[in-house]
Amino acid sequence: MPRTAAPDAIRTPPPVHDEEARLRELGYQPVLARRMGGFGNFAISFSVISVLSGCMTLYGFGLGTGGPAVMLWGWAGVGLFVLCVGLALAEVTSAYPTSGALYYMADRLGGRRWGWYTGWLNLLGLLGAIAGIDYGAALFTGAFLNLQWGFVPTPESTFLIFLAILLLHATLNLFGVRLVSVLNSISVWWHLAGVAVIVGALAFIPDHHQSVDFVFTEFVNDTGWANPFYVAAIGLLLAQYTFSGYDASAHLSEETSNASVTAAKGIVRAIWVSWIAGFALLAGLTFAIQDYTATQNSATGVPPAQIFLDALGTGGATALLLVVIVAQLFCGNAEVAAASRMVFAFSRDNALPGSAIWRKISNRTQTPVPAVWLSVAVAALLAVPSLYSATAYGAVTAINVIGITPAYAIPIYLRLRAGDRFTPGPWSLGRWSKPIGWTAVVWVALVTVLFCLPQKSPVTVDSMNYAVIALAVVLVLASVWWYVARRSYGTPTAYGTAREEAEISEGIV
Repeated sequence: MPRTAAPDAIRTPPPVHDEEARLRELGYQPVLARRMGGFGNFAISFSVISVLSGCMTLYGFGLGTGGPAVMLWGWAGVGLFVLCVGLALAEVTSAYPTSGALYYMADRLGGRRWGWYTGWLNLLGLLGAIAGIDYGAALFTGAFLNLQWGFVPTPESTFLIFLAILLLHATLNLFGVRLVSVLNSISVWWHLAGVAVIVGALAFIPDHHQSVDFVFTEFVNDTGWANPFYVAAIGLLLAQYTFSGYDASAHLSEETSNASVTAAKGIVRAIWVSWIAGFALLAGLTFAIQDYTATQNSATGVPPAQIFLDALGTGGATALLLVVIVAQLFCGNAEVAAASRMVFAFSRDNALPGSAIWRKISNRTQTPVPAVWLSVAVAALLAVPSLYSATAYGAVTAINVIGITPAYAIPIYLRLRAGDRFTPGPWSLGRWSKPIGWTAVVWVALVTVLFCLPQKSPVTVDSMNYAVIALAVVLVLASVWWYVARRSYGTPTAYGTAREEAEISEGIV
């Protein structure tokens, strides 16, 4: 018989926060190494959000889709709503601290089908995020090589750089969660110092700066759409894309000490720290624009690189690009860690084709090695269209957003629907749970619709928003696979049977 839970199986956390005991209560034998502290858990979500990745790689998109006004005010507004999503998600994470995270929460609160579709959406978003982050790092690496040695980036050369970055991240993740935690901790300080250095250099070195009126009110529309409200709405992609991936703290729960509290705090802290740092970064970049048109059409292929070049010269631009590239490498490494844990957890519950392979754990590092390799391999495939279409990168980022964002809202909605049947963990919103939760659900519903809309007019093969197609394909495939795997898929009700012990031991290699 499959290991399944009844749809209304909402369990009460034990009063003593023994995380290994709690994990067994939730149905799983601990097999991952619990070597990550509270700061490390916060650091992985902060590194995945990575304002030096999302803000920088999509800055060119923002220049033509609403311009400075939408980038700055959009960041402020989106950040507030994302904080509501993070707060509501943190509360559910505190009650169910497992590597499965979103899909496990949905399964326990709503039943197997809710968990199934949440898991596939979450997986799509996480794998799309790896592709988007590492391809962005490849673009910036190409720009750096262009400034330093006159290298001219092409789609083919950028893709080769992208593959090399994926290989680097896979290798680093094979050494175990302790190295991942150390790198993420370094990443926090690198990001914060990097933002400070970039904003400081752009504030004090250039002779010319844009006016406050320009930075906060200038509206630019290069989309082809006439309606400014429509353009402003799709321009929110810059902020919403960047503010994603904070479920990484939840996915690393089984490797975090006192996860019922620290994973919840890690989600919330990562969002508000990124909110402040990202606003400062966007403002600093926009004030320093010397020539708007030249920035949009930069020979480097990366508009922020042109801002650095015009404002600071070749030497300063090269130095700041290195700061950004290293931050993006930290970000991609953290995302591979989060995605591989999702692959491991989903396979542990027999949801993926070849689950018996992907749930295997190295007995030396206690790391899901096959899951790491699968994550980077799928990310590589997702970026293949970039060889043929200039709009492919935007499509990959949109895939990330519309895959992962709905997955955040589902467990929040199910927690609200459960009402008093839901027993909070040690980290709770109290009386604010319902208003914050419903705000989060409504916001996610809105942005999911927005990011399925076409971003350019006229809509052609090159300008079409392929994210909606990717979403539809994943939902169809998930539905088809459901009828194949529904007899074997299921989260366990409690750990302890002889069969479950045997299954776990078979997954350790």
